[in-house]
Parts: sequence; structure tokens; C-alpha cells
Amino acid sequence: MPELPEVEITRRGIEPHLARRTITGVVVRHRGLRWPVPRNLGAILKGAEIRAVGRRAKYLLFDCGKGTLIVHLGMSGSLRVVPAAEAPGPYDHFDLGVGAVSVRLRDPRRFGAVLWHRGDDPARHPLLAHLGVEPLSGAFTGRVLHAASRGRRVAIKQLLMDHRLVAGIGNIYANESLFRAGIDPRAAGRRLSLARCERLVAEVRATLEDALAAGGSSLRDFVQSDGSPGYFQQHYFVYDRAGEPCRVCGAAIRRVVQGQRASFYCRRCQRG
Repeated sequence: MPELPEVEITRRGIEPHLARRTITGVVVRHRGLRWPVPRNLGAILKGAEIRAVGRRAKYLLFDCGKGTLIVHLGMSGSLRVVPAAEAPGPYDHFDLGVGAVSVRLRDPRRFGAVLWHRGDDPARHPLLAHLGVEPLSGAFTGRVLHAASRGRRVAIKQLLMDHRLVAGIGNIYANESLFRAGIDPRAAGRRLSLARCERLVAEVRATLEDALAAGGSSLRDFVQSDGSPGYFQQHYFVYDRAGEPCRVCGAAIRRVVQGQRASFYCRRCQRG
């Protein structure tokens, strides 16, 4: 699914087309996404000015002054900037029109979301209220991770993916960050020293920044707002490489399941 880098890349791609623009039309072709699209969304949004396009974890936030349009790309979604007159495809469920162009949600599996939050503080929305710190922000530090892991009987990878602690890292980038930090994903978080937590936080940040520079990962349906793919998948060290040789030491990459998610690691390069 699109993870934090892909959502941030989408935000950067669509904001120049939307910021300080007036919404001229809304088209909802299928209300049955993960949560039903509000029936009166068109009436709410038409004529509103989009002040800015922000992001919180994997949620896109369209600041419309009187409220916030919240969009999640789900498992397979993407937002593309297209000519308003372009005919929709079978999986194009929602258009946000601003004059001659539209931002179009394509979501084959319909696990995405298009929601409305009334008021000036989207952080109070139930989907956002309990999210932890942003992994690219200065609030995410080794000391924060170290303190959060004390006394908890959970593996470090599952801790990284706990959105109540740190919001939006996702499975791909948790795997890659742990490899770069030399930490086995099965290692107990409470046993990591402060120094190792600091290194891991630095590698999380570096991994996400590298993914942003590469345009994100295009594994299934994700494309950028102009339709072009990302290329970070070409640089994976471990994710989805079970049985293949480690790019560093040559040992076979192994796969285990943690919390119903696949984890990939090198037994030589990563330790508990």
C-alpha cells in the first residue's frame, strides 16, 4: 500500500495545482469506499478555497477554511492530476475539480477514504487524534523511541509500526530501516540501548528521505500525481527479497511473519 513517502510525494505533486484555488466541482462515482463518502460532499466543497494541502501520517489534508477534506489512499489508491474533461476509468471513484483540471482518486480495491471534518482542527478527527509523532520531524528522537520501548514486551519492528508512537512508517520502510541500522526485526525493543535507538531513528529518517528522492515505491498500483512510477523498490536491501542474496554479505534474506505482516532480514547483518 502507499506508505508515508508515497503519500508525501502525492502531496507535493498535487499541491501546486490546488493551493489557493477554488473548488469548481466534485464528482463522486462510488460512495462505497472504506467509509462512505458523505452524500453532501459536493455541496459542502463547491466554491470553497483550498488554502493548503497537508499531510498527517498517511492522510492527506485539504484545508478548505471551514473544514478539512481528509483523503487516504488505502491499499491501492493514487491521486492524479488530469484534465477535467478526461473520461474516467472503472476505478476512478472521486474527482476534485479546480477549473480545467481535476485531482482524481483511482482506487481499485476501494480501501481508501474521502471524508469531511468540519472545523479548524483536523487533528481532533477520530482517525488522527491518537497518532504519534511524525518520523521526519524533530519530535522523533532516539530518546523518545528508547523511553517508549521500556517495559514493553514487543519486537522492535512492531514498535516502529505502532502509529500511536510514530505515525506512518509502514512495513516496507520499517524493514529497510532496521536493516540499515543492523537490528533484527524480532529483537525485543526493551533490550535496545539508547545508542541503538538513536541509530535506528537516524536510519528511519534516512530511509524515508531516500525513498522521497526516488519517487517512492511502485509495487502494485501506486503512481505519482503525473502518472509516473517511483523507483525506490530498485534499492531495497531486504523487503520482498526472501531467498535472494544480501546486497552486503551475500547471505540469503529470510522471511518471517510478525503481527500478520511479513518481515525480511539478513541473519548476518542484523542482530538482536
